[in-house]
Amino acid sequence: MEMRQLTPYIGVEFTGVTFDDVRRPEVFDAVVDALHQRDLVVVRNVNMTPEQQIELASRIGSPVPFVLKDWRHPSFDEILVSSNEWKNNKPLGVPRVGNFWHQDSSFSERPSEYTMLHGVNVPQDYGHTLFASACDVYDRLPETWQAKLEGRIGLHTLSKQQRIAEEHVGLSIAEMRALVAQQHPAVEHPVVRRDAFTGRPYLYAAREYMDSVAGLDANDNEAFFDLVETLLQDPAHVYTHRWTPRDLLVWKTSTTYHMATDLPPGISRTVHRVSIAASAAA
Repeated sequence: MEMRQLTPYIGVEFTGVTFDDVRRPEVFDAVVDALHQRDLVVVRNVNMTPEQQIELASRIGSPVPFVLKDWRHPSFDEILVSSNEWKNNKPLGVPRVGNFWHQDSSFSERPSEYTMLHGVNVPQDYGHTLFASACDVYDRLPETWQAKLEGRIGLHTLSKQQRIAEEHVGLSIAEMRALVAQQHPAVEHPVVRRDAFTGRPYLYAAREYMDSVAGLDANDNEAFFDLVETLLQDPAHVYTHRWTPRDLLVWKTSTTYHMATDLPPGISRTVHRVSIAASAAA
């Protein structure tokens, strides 16, 4: 087994590890410690079945069935199938998930602590996933913004990214927005938080899953979101994961910004995702 840091800011990569290796206490503990200290873990080329993915996730915490019921694995509610592939004239999963910078499920009152992805069918030249540390983003905020955001509350919402469903057919845009706001009311989270494992402050805010920062006017909110996106797009602080077959990725949802890049027409991609709540003992 070999392990190395992916960037100075985020991530540890493990190579030469099989699924059976990961199940060994000493390897599993090393993976979890790297996850807690470095936010993102990449384990290259891990052959595993859906049952084994759920088993591994269950050792980290408690797998949580994803909110999008239509796109769950046909045999395992804990697995969300993210795919642009079709089988028997039906889509295998939900396409175009997370193609914008975000922190997973921040629109939920209690987001799951971890996300696990396994590459089932992944192209190596396209469909990369970008990652950035929320601690590093906070560190790079100007001091004036750090002071302005201290103690502030962010209003998080799904309304900007809600997919159009059958229930929205025939509604005006205003009616649809009102229905989404009713079904997914905004939730409150502190904008600046501290990581439970490292104690570092981090920024919990991203434009596409947020309405605003409470107490800031419209101009300041736009300036804030623009600043966050500028910091996130700095390539010197971003890890680009170029997928290879059967890669396994696990990250802490609150301290890890990420986004999926686009796929060109005709390129297939399928990954299995498990959301993991912290165990009671964590």
